[in-house]
Amino acid sequence: MDKGPDPADCGTIGLMRWSDLFDDLEAQLAAREAAELRGEVAEQTRAARGSVRLTERLLADVGTRVRLGLRGGAVLEGVLGEVAQDWLVLVEQRSPRDHEVLVVTAHLMTVLGLSGRSDQGRISRVERRLDLRHALRALSRDRAVARVLLIDGEVLTGTIDRVGADHLDLSTHPEDLPRRSREVQTVVSVPYSALVSVARR
Repeated sequence: MDKGPDPADCGTIGLMRWSDLFDDLEAQLAAREAAELRGEVAEQTRAARGSVRLTERLLADVGTRVRLGLRGGAVLEGVLGEVAQDWLVLVEQRSPRDHEVLVVTAHLMTVLGLSGRSDQGRISRVERRLDLRHALRALSRDRAVARVLLIDGEVLTGTIDRVGADHLDLSTHPEDLPRRSREVQTVVSVPYSALVSVARR
């Protein structure tokens, strides 16, 4: 005679079904939490990337070889040297010696070769807090012959005589001659807004 399922077995089956249900619910909850966490992480990543400044990326890649496209169509290639808030120094590796070019970052059009890293820790104290005027004054004190590139592509060669609040005065003369009164052809005042780069010769 069939006595039907054993009550003990029914209890076991019932417990297994409830256990399976709970496991399924827990898996769904875990999957939902994981998806929400991934969404939060993705959103935080997007937000973090959205706050990264170009200067921070340049700082992280000091010593890296890059290719710079500048306003006016000029292209420079070299190693990233000093980086400040509104300028950087690119070292062009040429024979017989390297050439340093001070580039105004406001006139950068493209940068090729950055790693994707950023250095937000150093941006608050950017190595070289000196602004563009300080950098130009250092060049002026050195009395070095400079090649000045303007936003329209014009190149002026000479010695920086004065550095003002918003402009510099350049005494133009042949590149292969030091600044002497008899060699000066003209004195040109250049607003900083028109200045793309200054190459030290």
